[in-house]
Amino acid sequence: MKAIKNGRCILPGAAGEFVTVEGMTLLYDVGRIAGVIEADRFEEDGCEEVIDAGGRYVAPGFLNVHIHGCKGSDTMDATPEALGAMQAFLPRTGVTAFLPTTMTCAWQEIAAALTVVRTAMQTPRAGAQVLGAHMEGPFISPAKKGSQAEENILRADYARLAPFADVVRIVTVAPEEVRDAAFFAACRRAGIRVSIGHTAADYETACRAVRAYGASRFTHLYDAMQGFHHRAPGVVGAAFDTDAYVELIADNVHACPMAQRLAYRVKGKDRVILITDALRACGMGDGPSELGGQQVFVKGELATLADGTIAGSVATMNRCLRLFLENTGASIADAVAMVTKNPAEDLGIYGERGSLTPGKRADITIFDEQIAVYDTIIGGRRLGPFA
Repeated sequence: MKAIKNGRCILPGAAGEFVTVEGMTLLYDVGRIAGVIEADRFEEDGCEEVIDAGGRYVAPGFLNVHIHGCKGSDTMDATPEALGAMQAFLPRTGVTAFLPTTMTCAWQEIAAALTVVRTAMQTPRAGAQVLGAHMEGPFISPAKKGSQAEENILRADYARLAPFADVVRIVTVAPEEVRDAAFFAACRRAGIRVSIGHTAADYETACRAVRAYGASRFTHLYDAMQGFHHRAPGVVGAAFDTDAYVELIADNVHACPMAQRLAYRVKGKDRVILITDALRACGMGDGPSELGGQQVFVKGELATLADGTIAGSVATMNRCLRLFLENTGASIADAVAMVTKNPAEDLGIYGERGSLTPGKRADITIFDEQIAVYDTIIGGRRLGPFA
């Protein structure tokens, strides 16, 4: 048996909502959560390992369902070494599992990247687990391509996805570019979540994709989509007016503090998923970098293409969590749910991970008031301490 003592545990409450509970000791064994007991009932003798959290928060491991790269590596490098570098770095940011995210490149390059992701899913490593892939493009709108290459954009075609149905967990599409609603049905049957993004759709088209065709989420809310207008609510209006999940890049670059507060107030604690959308430049500091064969320039928190187009994020998940807390006044428990419970429920894996519930995987993150990550445990294996 292993244990974490002297921590403030973030646990599911009676109604399933997350709450912060003090005076508890978390027990885990053989890679699974064994239980949570009152501190005065805990007997340290006989424990294989005891971590003293020192008053820090003890939370489920963070899930990042939209990340292109970090620490000099990118999903589109399509190499085991690149994914391995991401897996090694992410636990330092509190992430215990993630979806490596592709982008709009030549189809053979996307297929090569997805093939490497498949291998990573099946190959145990000490770092963050690869749960599958988020395929962001090429089924997007040229009008809202953002930093993605227009010449590689394709019409949505499930035949391209079918060989990778075991790998792709999320596919971002522009619904107005989908010729046949059968695409949505095929994705649903395969368990692939359809996410609306990089789209020039109007409000009605986006709502139809959710309510009639089963799209369940919106990719990086506000970015690369039609904004809200009181006479033309746009895709943002559809995101607010449906029960779909919304991704949010809370780096203060892609969404300002007010926009983050608005999303939280409208969508509530159960429908916001914090992501990073990070590039290979994440964790590398200022200077030149690369995205999909395009040169990227990084200065502080801002990463842009040569023409000034914002090109993804360089933020880490723990930084996005801290900024979201500062900007919204959300409780730590509600915000943690947005990087654990909500993405796990969205992917249909909440029965296995996403909370510190007995029987679930022992994926745990320990962090302080500033969301500086002290330790990360993945499958019961301790990877820290990091500070």
